[in-house]
Amino acid sequence: MAKPHVNTTETSAKSSVLQEFKPYISAEQSPAEMTMRGLFLGAVLGIVFGAASVYLGLRVGLTTSASIPIAVMAITILKKLRGNTVLENNIVQTVGSAGESIAAAVVFTIPALIFLGFPLKMSITLLIALTGGVLGVLMMIPLRRYLIVKEHGNLRFPEGTACAEIIKAGEVGGTSASKIFKGMGLGALWKGLPTLFGFWKPSVGNDFKFYPGSSWGMDVAPELMGVGYIIGWQTSLIMVGGGLLASFVISPIIAFIGQHATQAIYPSTVPISEMSTYDIWKNYIKYMGAGAVATGGIVGLFRAFPAIWDSIRASIKQLTTERLGNTDGGTIPRTERDTPITLVGLGTIALIIFIWLVPTFRVNVLGAALIVIFGFLFSVVSARITGIVGSSSSPLSGMTIAVLMGTCLIFLAVGWTGQEYTYLALVIGATVCIAISNAGTTAQDLKTGHLLGSTPKAQQFGLLVGVVTSAAVVGVTMLLLNESQSKEIALAHPFTPPAIAVQRAEEMQGRDGKTYLFVKVVGQEGIEPGNYLVDEQTHQAVYKRVDGIGGRELAAPQSNLMAVLISGLLEQKLPWGLIMIGASIALFMELIGFHSLTFAVGFYLPLSSTFPIFLGGLVRKIADKKYKRTPDAAEESEGTLFSSGLIAGGALLGVAGAFLNFIPNFVDDQTGLPLPIAVGYKYVSFLWDADVVAIAMFAILGYMLFRGAAEKKTN
Repeated sequence: MAKPHVNTTETSAKSSVLQEFKPYISAEQSPAEMTMRGLFLGAVLGIVFGAASVYLGLRVGLTTSASIPIAVMAITILKKLRGNTVLENNIVQTVGSAGESIAAAVVFTIPALIFLGFPLKMSITLLIALTGGVLGVLMMIPLRRYLIVKEHGNLRFPEGTACAEIIKAGEVGGTSASKIFKGMGLGALWKGLPTLFGFWKPSVGNDFKFYPGSSWGMDVAPELMGVGYIIGWQTSLIMVGGGLLASFVISPIIAFIGQHATQAIYPSTVPISEMSTYDIWKNYIKYMGAGAVATGGIVGLFRAFPAIWDSIRASIKQLTTERLGNTDGGTIPRTERDTPITLVGLGTIALIIFIWLVPTFRVNVLGAALIVIFGFLFSVVSARITGIVGSSSSPLSGMTIAVLMGTCLIFLAVGWTGQEYTYLALVIGATVCIAISNAGTTAQDLKTGHLLGSTPKAQQFGLLVGVVTSAAVVGVTMLLLNESQSKEIALAHPFTPPAIAVQRAEEMQGRDGKTYLFVKVVGQEGIEPGNYLVDEQTHQAVYKRVDGIGGRELAAPQSNLMAVLISGLLEQKLPWGLIMIGASIALFMELIGFHSLTFAVGFYLPLSSTFPIFLGGLVRKIADKKYKRTPDAAEESEGTLFSSGLIAGGALLGVAGAFLNFIPNFVDDQTGLPLPIAVGYKYVSFLWDADVVAIAMFAILGYMLFRGAAEKKTN
């Protein structure tokens, strides 16, 4: 029998690359690595950046990678504590990065429950975050040798490599943690002074009477300026372009056409002639934006399909030809010690059985099978794409769209339609989304560890610690943010929702202490679409439930996109005319050569959210020109670290400010303002009433960011 031909030149070349690679800390050395203080510090930093990512993701549908800021902070803090090592620093950033990873996936998917007509509950949020996060780590463990070791020369993992370089530089004192801490302080100060003490308006804007339907606004939000700086001039310009189109073209058109209307046009229950610009956004533009975001996400999926397909083919080829584990019978080097594959297999099986059996998930056998299949498939894809473009550029929403579309099409094939199956589809999609997000982060962290000489098993355990500690905080933060801005509006004329909707409704406790049925009403004549609280005895809707998520402050564009896809396929109860207008806008942007998803997110969000992002991008453009840097270059560090601090400080004060609403009598009855603002307003009302003061303070912050972006002077 003839032996198969082997390309010995190629094989020896690959072996040579592997043999030439030497980690920063050799396998023979065993410095302190997985210490209790390292795990604790990593968990704390993961919780901090995870909470900030929840706030940011709900506001503008974007999150930024926290690995590099966490690495820089870990080096500085552990140096103060003394006795730190390179590998201990890496464990801190490994544990901490899991928090941001889970937060991004949670806010992109789970709030869709609200849009689908289900109450947002802590139990399902925590369970999905935990199971998805753990699943992502477990599914990456058997792939480490292939994606990290075998593909070392091919997959660069840009952010993982940058992290390794920063940790190595920290060994000799070359870090810029002061930039992050300064940014955090300024971000917290600029967020707290207006929102808690009323020194200037937290948001400015105006409706233009000479141009009905148009409006301009700007949130004086340091975290949004930081986001704009990090994403760069080009991206921020495209995003604000979407907001300008909505505010100065589409909204005035709607106002002009409806200025003499005496009857409401669905989905609104109020005539357009009686609407404010915000009402136009809430009733019409938001649906157009959802259609644009959905179309942009689907187009992005097709654009990423070649990379996804190549990842699938390469991974299948490797898994069918490689035997995992040690094959030479010798002692496994420290730098190659993974979590035993038996534990991985048993853990995965136990996790799937857990998802299947716990009633909260409502997952049947088919649902559990889809989680396993899609979870493993897209975990491989996510890890490989992260290796090519980095975690910040990985198409997480595109892969989640693919999972949801695949799930819904399977449901349609077996006849599962209606609202009850939208819950199951979202649970599958959200679990897989969190798994693939954490798989990409796991791969990136393992790459950093591979370059530094970390023990894979220690990193894998650290990632699981990060998942467990961050999941609960991420869920609590999201729920409290939602409740802090939720309203229950008493209905002047109670009505009876459709019987089938009432039968399928879940129970929810109202703010008056009574238990109601949480019912989604869509398409009922004369009734505004939305969620209502229905009396269990009379089956009469007595309150309209307006959640904070989905409103102006917490628009949650990514979750709305997921809800539109699921509802459109399984319920087919959407204002399709408005959605198709948005889809057409997205396709037009693609035709003229722009990536439509960024533009669509800007169109969906209020201009008050996208304008400060644009200003952050403008600061980046000026700084790059002044300091003679490549425009929007990924390797720029000083301004990025300063911006990361602005994001963390501003977002955390935003979260803290929202939580203060739960304090009894915190809001002043006479003014409707938070008590500190109401007290301070008596003395600084002239500042509060002047938009120019808020604009001037934001300009000062922009100048500080510009100065903070300067390179460190070296002697």
